[in-house]
Amino acid sequence: MGEVRFGVRDVAGVRFAISPLWETVTSFRAVADPGRYAVHLPWLTSVRALRADRALAARTAPLRVLTAADGPGERPAADAADFLTPPPRCPLAEFEEELALLTVPSEGVRGTTPPDPADALRAWWEAAVRPYWPRVRAVLEADIAYRTRQLAEDGIQEVLSRLHPALRWTGDRLVSPELGPEVLDLDGRGITLAPSAFAVRCHLLTGPGPTPPPPAVVYPARAVGTLWERRGASGEGLARLLGRSRALLLAYTSSPATTTQLAARTGLSLGAVSQHLGVLRDAGLVTSHRYRREVHYATSELGDALLERA
Repeated sequence: MGEVRFGVRDVAGVRFAISPLWETVTSFRAVADPGRYAVHLPWLTSVRALRADRALAARTAPLRVLTAADGPGERPAADAADFLTPPPRCPLAEFEEELALLTVPSEGVRGTTPPDPADALRAWWEAAVRPYWPRVRAVLEADIAYRTRQLAEDGIQEVLSRLHPALRWTGDRLVSPELGPEVLDLDGRGITLAPSAFAVRCHLLTGPGPTPPPPAVVYPARAVGTLWERRGASGEGLARLLGRSRALLLAYTSSPATTTQLAARTGLSLGAVSQHLGVLRDAGLVTSHRYRREVHYATSELGDALLERA
C-alpha cells in the first residue's frame, strides 16, 4: 500500500498539469495492448494503419524496446516508466518543451544503456497523437475545470478524497495500492495532479536528479468515454431555436474549450465562433474564464439544462 504524506506547505502547493509526453507514451502502449483500452477503440481503429508503416515502425523501434514488458502480462520495466514519463513541470507544457527536459539514464535495470527515445517519441506524437490533441486536451482541461470548481466550493480535502476511487485521503496522506509500496514524504515540495486520457489506473511519478520537479499523481480523467464521440447539434428543436451553428457550439462547450478548439471541431471561422459565443454568453447560456493567454468557454447551468431538454 503506497502513501504520499502531506505537510501544511504541501497542501498549499497542490497544482494541476497536463502532460502531452505522458499521453504520447501511454497511447503507444495502448496500441500494443488494445484490450485494456477499449474506451479508445475509435482512435485505435484510426491509427491501426500506422502499425503497417515501415518508416514509422523503424523510427519508433526504440520506444517499443523501452515500453516492452519483461514477460507475458507483465508491466513495462520500471526504468522505462520512470525516465520516459517524468512529472510535468508546468501546467500547460507543449510536447517539445517536455521532450527537451527528458533525461536518459546512463544504464537501465537490465544493465544496458537505453536507446535515446527522442526521435521515436516525436515520430509517434506527430503521427498518432498531435492530430487528435485538441480533442484530448479539451477533455483534460474539462477535468481540471471540474476539480478547481470543486476546490473553490468544497476545499482541497474534497478534491483529494474524490480524485479517483482507488485513492483514499486520510487527513494528511493519499493512500492507494496503485501508488506502489513506498511511503513518500513530500517535505514541502507540493504535488502535481495530472489527469490523463490514456491512464487506466493511478500512477505516482517522481523525477531524477538533485533538483527534480515536485512528484505527480496521474489519474484517469473524467468523461474519457465522451472523447471519441461524434457529436452534432443537439436536436432539430434546439437548432431551430438558436440556429444550427450556435446549437452546435453550445453542445461542444459542455466541456471547456477555446475559440481555436471550437473552430477546429465545427469547421467555422474564428470570427464566426467568437460572434456566436458572444451571443450565447449574453443570453446566459455559456460562461467564459481566462487562463493565462487563453479564454475558455463552458456551458452555464442554464445552457446545461437546455442541452438536457434538447
